[in-house]
Amino acid sequence: MELADLRTLSMFETHAQAILPPDVWAFAYGGSSSEATLERNRHALQHLAIEQRVLMNVRNVDTTAQFLDLTLASPLIVAPMGGMYRFHPDGDVEMARGATRSGGMSVVSGVAGWPLEEIGTAASGPLMFQLYWLGDRDWVAEKLQHVVAGGFKAFCLTVDTAAYSRRDRDIMLRTPGQRRGGPVPAPELRDTQSGLSWDDVDWVRTQIPLPFGLKGILTAADARLAIQHGVDFIWVSNHGGRQLDDGRATIDALSEIVEAVQGRVPIIVDSGFRRGTDAIKALALGATLVAYGRAPLWGLACGGADGVLSVLRLLNDELVIGMKLAGRTVARSLQADMIRRVDVSGFAGPAPVTQLSPAQQEVVRAVTRDPALSEVEKMWGITEALFGADVQQGERR
Repeated sequence: MELADLRTLSMFETHAQAILPPDVWAFAYGGSSSEATLERNRHALQHLAIEQRVLMNVRNVDTTAQFLDLTLASPLIVAPMGGMYRFHPDGDVEMARGATRSGGMSVVSGVAGWPLEEIGTAASGPLMFQLYWLGDRDWVAEKLQHVVAGGFKAFCLTVDTAAYSRRDRDIMLRTPGQRRGGPVPAPELRDTQSGLSWDDVDWVRTQIPLPFGLKGILTAADARLAIQHGVDFIWVSNHGGRQLDDGRATIDALSEIVEAVQGRVPIIVDSGFRRGTDAIKALALGATLVAYGRAPLWGLACGGADGVLSVLRLLNDELVIGMKLAGRTVARSLQADMIRRVDVSGFAGPAPVTQLSPAQQEVVRAVTRDPALSEVEKMWGITEALFGADVQQGERR
C-alpha cells in the first residue's frame, strides 16, 4: 500500500499491524502485565467530553506552543521510544527527521540505536533527550556529553523505572531485548535505576547547561518535590501503561499536578493519547505539551520520516478541527471549563473534582464518604450537588 493511500490514523495503525512481525507489534502495542493501566489511559480520555460552542468566529486558529525558550508550531510532540530500529531500518534517525520537519519537537530515547550526534544532524527542529540511568555517574556524565554534541535543547530523566515491568505480550512471544546506542554500562552497573534518589536529581541536572525535567511524575507530592529540586519542567507519564500495572491514567493525575505546580514550570503529558482531540483535553486541563508515541510509531513503520510527518499532520488537523468546533482559537489558552466528565451512562457533568467550586467539592466529598448511602443514592446526590439550585444559590451568596 502506498503512503498516499493511508488517509486516516486508523488506516496507519491497521497497515502497521499488517506489515510488522507479531512480536514487534506486541512490543509497541502492549502494556505491563494485565494492561490495566494501558486501558485506563484510553478509558479516562474517552470519559472526558469537549463542549461544543457555535458562532465564535474561528476562521484563524493559533496552535503555537511556548515551551521554555522554544516556540513550537504545535503542542503535539513525539515521545521517546526504544527499539525503533525494529520498525524502520533507520529508526531513530527517521523519526527525528519526520517529527521535526514541520517545526515540531521530538524526544530521543536513552536507548536509541544511533549516535545522538547523527540523530541531531538529521533533525530540522528541536530535540530533547530522555535519559535512562543505566550505569554509574561516570557513565551518565559521558552519555550527557553526546547530548550536548548532538545539539539537543533539553533533557529529562525517566524516573518510573525502578523495576522493569513484566510485559506479558513480550514474554509470550519471546521478544528480544532492545539494542542500545552509545556507551553501554558494564553488566554489574545496569541495575542502577532502583537506587536513584533526589540526590541523583540534584547531581544530574548540573552536568550540562540545558533545561532539565523529570519524566514519570504522577502525584502532586512528587511534582512539588521536583520543583523544590530545581527542575525546569515536569513530565506526567505512566510510560504508556508499560510500567506500573493497575496505575492511574495520566489524564486523571494531570489536574492535581497542575494545581500543585501553579504555573511555575511547564508540564508535558503522555500515555494514551491517540487522537488530536485528546490533546484538547490535556491542554484545557493545564498541560503545555502533549506527547504521542504509538501513533507516530505506526507512521514510521509505514513510511519512515514521511509516514511520521503524515501522522503528525493528521493529528494536528484533528486538533484544529476540534478547536474550531469547540469555538476556540488559541491552543495555549484552552481552559478546563470546556471539558466535561462523562459517566458510564453517557451523562456529562463538570470536569474533574479539582475543577469544581469549593462549595461543590465539599458536597461531593460529603456524599461519596457517607456509608449510609447506596451507590445509586450517591450518584443522584452528586448530580444534585453539581446542578441543584441550593449549591448555585450558595455560590451567588
